[in-house]
Amino acid sequence: MKADDYREMSVDERLVKLEELQKQLFELKTQAVTEKLENTKAVASLKCDIARLKTVIRESELEINKK
Repeated sequence: MKADDYREMSVDERLVKLEELQKQLFELKTQAVTEKLENTKAVASLKCDIARLKTVIRESELEINKK
């Protein structure tokens, strides 16, 4: 997802999405250890999505504190 898509979400939606992405990352890491992971690039891609989402969350926190 793009950062603009995350910015359009509400605060609660962002937190739910972050939790979902972190669960997916855990599952992928578990697969990488226990099974053969089909798409090795998925872990890196998911980490980037999590970082992007955390950045948008932090931006909105700073905006709220600025006001």
